[in-house]
Amino acid sequence: MLIIKNDCTDPYFNLAAEQYLIDNCDEDVFMLWRNEKTVVIGNNQNAYAEVDREYADSHGITVSRRLTGGGAVFHDLGNVNFSVIIPAEGKGIDFKKYTDPIIESLKELSLNAELSGRNDILVDGKKVSGNAQCVRHGKVLHHGTLLYSANLSDVAGALKVDPEKLKSKGIKSVRSRVANIKDLLDTDMDVEGFMAHIESGFEGERRYFTAAETQLITKLRDEKFATWDWIWGRSKEYTLTVKERFDYGSIEANVNTDHGIIKEVKLTGDFFGVGDINELTDSLVGIRYDYNDVLAYLSKYDIQRYIFGASAKDISKLLFKNSLL
Repeated sequence: MLIIKNDCTDPYFNLAAEQYLIDNCDEDVFMLWRNEKTVVIGNNQNAYAEVDREYADSHGITVSRRLTGGGAVFHDLGNVNFSVIIPAEGKGIDFKKYTDPIIESLKELSLNAELSGRNDILVDGKKVSGNAQCVRHGKVLHHGTLLYSANLSDVAGALKVDPEKLKSKGIKSVRSRVANIKDLLDTDMDVEGFMAHIESGFEGERRYFTAAETQLITKLRDEKFATWDWIWGRSKEYTLTVKERFDYGSIEANVNTDHGIIKEVKLTGDFFGVGDINELTDSLVGIRYDYNDVLAYLSKYDIQRYIFGASAKDISKLLFKNSLL
């Protein structure tokens, strides 16, 4: 097994590294890595529906998308990620096979760890790890999170958790069901020591990415994983309905997008204007659903002709209420 030593904390590089390894490495691979603050959404998820973009923006949290399915997760430097790449066997998804070595490592630290449900590792009933996987080129990419000393306030604040998901599990909040491994340990261990312990459970050749590999991964990062098209443009149909009271009247906005492109905008309310509001909203169709793009576009118009007292910034913020980035 090839054990990659990866000190990079750029989420876009690290997610690109996984694709590079599964596409180009013939050996079995194990890699530990950490990211600066980011929300990582699953391959099939709608970014707009999963991320509280206003919270993310105000707390310096980026948004990224991974190759595997599953739900959105929060990463920071207190969260340790592990990746395993091996040949696929059979057609099913087997989380136990890949989480067993991690669970054993946790048990060696006197933690009551177990695989629970579809893809979670629990310690004393608290979730400390979520896992996901995909099959590509006849190989499985399995990766998981290990909450070691993460900022749990950011975990709860950055993610839009589906209330039905919490209801089905009988859980009131994100904070009530997750825990940091460090808080459950009897010994004092920093995150680097924890990573060394997890890595010690795997045997093989240990090395860093070569300069040539780093160059290729960086190219993949720049051309795919860090792009708007990959992160936001893959989002399928999304509808937002918000209402806000301004000094000049109430405005309700209905926004419909598909793959990050505005399909329809409707503005209604008790505001005044001399121009037909549909003239303004219809012109937004086809624009990329990005705050800066919308603001730049609306700034070309005399907004007060359509909504007396309003500004392009007012309307742009409304169209992205609770989801600004």
